[in-house]
Amino acid sequence: MGTILLKNITLNGSQTDIVVSNGLISNISKAGAATAASGAEIMDCTGKTAFPGFVNMHTHAGMSMMRGLGEDICFQDWISRIWDIESNIDAEYVYWATKIAALEMIKTGTTTFNDQYWFIPHARKAAVEMGVFPVSSYVVLDNNDKEKAALQKDECEQMYQACKDWNGDSKLCISFHAIYSVSEPMILWATEFARKHNLLLHIHLSETRKEIEDCMEAHGGLSPVEYLDRLGVLDSNVIAAHTLWLSEKDIELLGKHKVNCVHNVNSNLKLSSGYKFKYQELRDAGANVCIGTDGCASSNNLDMLEAMKTSAILQKAWRNDPKSLPLDELAAAATINGAKALRLDTGVLEVGKRADILIVDTDNTFFLSPGSFLANFVYSAHSDCIDSVISGGKFVMKNRIVPGEKELIAEARKILVKHA
Repeated sequence: MGTILLKNITLNGSQTDIVVSNGLISNISKAGAATAASGAEIMDCTGKTAFPGFVNMHTHAGMSMMRGLGEDICFQDWISRIWDIESNIDAEYVYWATKIAALEMIKTGTTTFNDQYWFIPHARKAAVEMGVFPVSSYVVLDNNDKEKAALQKDECEQMYQACKDWNGDSKLCISFHAIYSVSEPMILWATEFARKHNLLLHIHLSETRKEIEDCMEAHGGLSPVEYLDRLGVLDSNVIAAHTLWLSEKDIELLGKHKVNCVHNVNSNLKLSSGYKFKYQELRDAGANVCIGTDGCASSNNLDMLEAMKTSAILQKAWRNDPKSLPLDELAAAATINGAKALRLDTGVLEVGKRADILIVDTDNTFFLSPGSFLANFVYSAHSDCIDSVISGGKFVMKNRIVPGEKELIAEARKILVKHA
């Protein structure tokens, strides 16, 4: 892996040189002070600012070619529609759909993503080939079918053995889909499997009002959070997507167990699942709050910058408090908090960290005013101001160009025709 020198790039308001070598940030110094080894790739970044690559904490990358197939319907109708579509896809479809997702994530600044989808070997291969870092979940979803449960146990064991050969370019995670789609024995099995092998556990939790009502009816008045607490599922290795419908007791439990809670604002709004995400309460209780986009079948894009803006302005609106989600905390939720949840040494631009760097072009109208970089980046600009992206120490986009982009889109069109 080669060396990269980013000259004259703004970092935290100062002009710096950043050196990347062996996949890591090896040096940060005053502009003009750094020297590069022979053969280093040098980029003059005058007029540009460095920012950590986004960590998208909840995706279904294989849904990237399902946009627009479940519009203007509620969550229950939407998920039935999606499950019908998914019954007809295969590994080839997921491979190319994940490549399309990775392309979009690169163009919008995501370098690491926490994925929950089918055909892991093919999805992982697609992401790694594109140069981004996937955390891929083996998904347990048995719908109370004992034969399916037995099959998934075997497949999960096989996937765990296979992941030992992944060479540090990706990571395995275990998932059970949700309490309404997974039997209690399989919830317990997936939890125990994750703990036995020191793996993260990625779930959907408290996404809709109906999920709460159904759980309380089925489990003696317990909410989904309380139910999982009773089963002993909750701990700091749990990544809980949505966590939208929460009581004070739920928030207390999520904080007590240091659960990683992922806000997926655009998906929640679009499916009318809800909007009062309890950011401040979860933060204050001790939960680690992160941001995700969800999949393209519900959120329709994978743009973390858009998700950040919507998350912030919605908090301000429903709380009637402009200070409810400060910019520094918003940025952390999209970067370092996700890295912490995934146990990855990224999400911040410091020496020794994985080199996941966004090179943001600030020589445009969005950054012309004297407002802070972060304010202009989140509230004024769009993700196309991200000029170049370094992921794991390599350029995956330079000057808005991702190698092979047009060919990839053309191939994806063929796959869509084939699976029509």
